[in-house]
Amino acid sequence: MIFNYKTIGQDGVERGGSIEASNLDAAVLALQKKGLIVSSIHPEENKGLFSSWSLLNRISTRDVVVVSRQIATMFNAQVSAMQVFRMLATDNANPALGKKMNEIANDIQAGNQISVAMAKHDTIFSPFYISMVRSGEESGKLKDVFNYLADHLERTYDTTSKVRSALIYPAFVATTFIVVMLLMFTMVIPKIASIIKDSGQVVPIYTTIVMGISQFVVDYGLLMLVVLAISGVFLWQYAKTNSGQIALDDAKVKTPYVGPLYRKLYLSRMVDNMNTLLISGVPMVRALELTSDVVDNRIYEGILRQSVEDVKSGRPLSDALSGKDEIPMILVNMIKVGEETGELGSVLKTMANFYRREVLNQIDVMVGMIEPVMIVGLGVGVGVLLASVLMPIYNISSGM
Repeated sequence: MIFNYKTIGQDGVERGGSIEASNLDAAVLALQKKGLIVSSIHPEENKGLFSSWSLLNRISTRDVVVVSRQIATMFNAQVSAMQVFRMLATDNANPALGKKMNEIANDIQAGNQISVAMAKHDTIFSPFYISMVRSGEESGKLKDVFNYLADHLERTYDTTSKVRSALIYPAFVATTFIVVMLLMFTMVIPKIASIIKDSGQVVPIYTTIVMGISQFVVDYGLLMLVVLAISGVFLWQYAKTNSGQIALDDAKVKTPYVGPLYRKLYLSRMVDNMNTLLISGVPMVRALELTSDVVDNRIYEGILRQSVEDVKSGRPLSDALSGKDEIPMILVNMIKVGEETGELGSVLKTMANFYRREVLNQIDVMVGMIEPVMIVGLGVGVGVLLASVLMPIYNISSGM
């Protein structure tokens, strides 16, 4: 909760401000630790439904990536933790993120650890992020941990962004194709069809099929849109359920052509997360639990959660992952080598780099193949459509 307060300092001057705390007593205690006398304090009023959803208050993944790199850079420069967050609060392009940085700085000044202060903002910093920071505090390697985090978040963000960008172009071309076809079937072909029917000539079978499709779209197009809209809402609601998410995630990794890309993306994310956690001193079981939370696929999440139970019972990680269709044997064998040689962190780093390169290479190949195929498909579809109605028109004009 956010509390607005007024305090009297040692100089006798009254000052106001805001502080985030779990309850009123915690807020008062935090202010008193700063040597301030609280004259008034009350919870911040809710400013309305739309204030929390304002685009101005949105903190994107990119914002977190940038601020993590800034934190790592300033820790490398031996800047104190509180000063780091004060600087980020005053010099931040995103006002909402700047406010969060200021609140973290206030908590640190009140005596809280960095991980505790960040954990209050779980909409920005994931459990993975907080656990990394906590492990850095416990091991005394906080500077190294923030460097690991910055590198890891940048790699993840770049890979995910490239996958999304690669899927935008095919979606745009497919949408364009559908719009062009709908315009042809509803506006162009009906007018031409009336001319062909009035001519009284024998209509070829392919022209009859096109004219029939056009008539169906004109007569039932609105109904089809309603059915599609209702189906879309139903699928959207179903995708929010546990079974729906499992079905969607299963489809992602099993769809031809796209499935291998998604599998390599999830494997890259899984191995990279585990490597980052283990080199930061997080125990194996906890690393698996945190990785299962951020892998973003229910199929791989289930595999990792089962592996947690297997590792707890004493089985090596390689044995826990073996026999799973979604986990390649090359990865299982490499993990087994890392366990036997005591170089599991190095092996995971190597495999993370391998799968990341595989993802990027497959994206390049897919984009290179999709562009000409979809353009040719668009041209052929429109060409066949036009030919089926223009040929009878040509025959009519030739017979005159």
